[in-house]
Amino acid sequence: MTQTRKIALITGGSRGLGKNMALSIAKRGTDVLFTYNSKKDEADAVVKQLEAAGIKAAALQLNVADIKSFDNFFMQVRSTLQSVFGADKITYLVNNAGVGFHEPFATTTEEQFDNMLNIHFKAVFFLSQKALPLLEDGGGIVNVSTGLARFCIPGSSTYAAMKGAVEVLSRYMAKELGARGIRVNVIAPGAIATDFSGGLVRDNPEVNAGIAAQTALGRVGRPDDIGSVVAFLCSDDAKWVNAQRLEASGGMFL
Repeated sequence: MTQTRKIALITGGSRGLGKNMALSIAKRGTDVLFTYNSKKDEADAVVKQLEAAGIKAAALQLNVADIKSFDNFFMQVRSTLQSVFGADKITYLVNNAGVGFHEPFATTTEEQFDNMLNIHFKAVFFLSQKALPLLEDGGGIVNVSTGLARFCIPGSSTYAAMKGAVEVLSRYMAKELGARGIRVNVIAPGAIATDFSGGLVRDNPEVNAGIAAQTALGRVGRPDDIGSVVAFLCSDDAKWVNAQRLEASGGMFL
């Protein structure tokens, strides 16, 4: 099957940063297949928004914490690629899905740790691994990290440690997949005003103002501050960008 259009697979694309990533990638003419965890109505609305932009789009349910479901998920991906996109490959994979977690190191339980491990590290490792047969040579992978892997805010040790692991993994992926021309990069957002972590940055004026005061550009981030960078990485404009960590934080804690 000969593909003429590029397709991006984005995990967690029904809301927040993932939604903006999908919309930003679509602006570059790339079709979008994304996952959602539970809110099908939100996912359907994003599909319609993407289609209104003139691209092909579809959404599939996936809980990234359930690693054993990945084989079945990729069977669905193969079927959807053929039925919706008339394709058999994806060009880009964006590992975005995740949840926030705030708990001091001293009181984090093994259950909480394992949940973060599954969602933020094992999912990235094994979803990317199982996507390889469907990923076009010359394509790309974008893994989502966090500014918290560079600077430290108490209560974020578990979440940040998983993202730090993703950053190291990404360099190894870039090295090992380079023979196929597949680029692997990391986007590391700073604090963004979304519903992430219960809308803490967006809805708490004190938190919002405190972060803005510690950011060189004087405000907290917005979803389109991140989506546009991911769209760049998922394009030929970034064809020589590989194994890089791009922090998009407005200059937090410089």
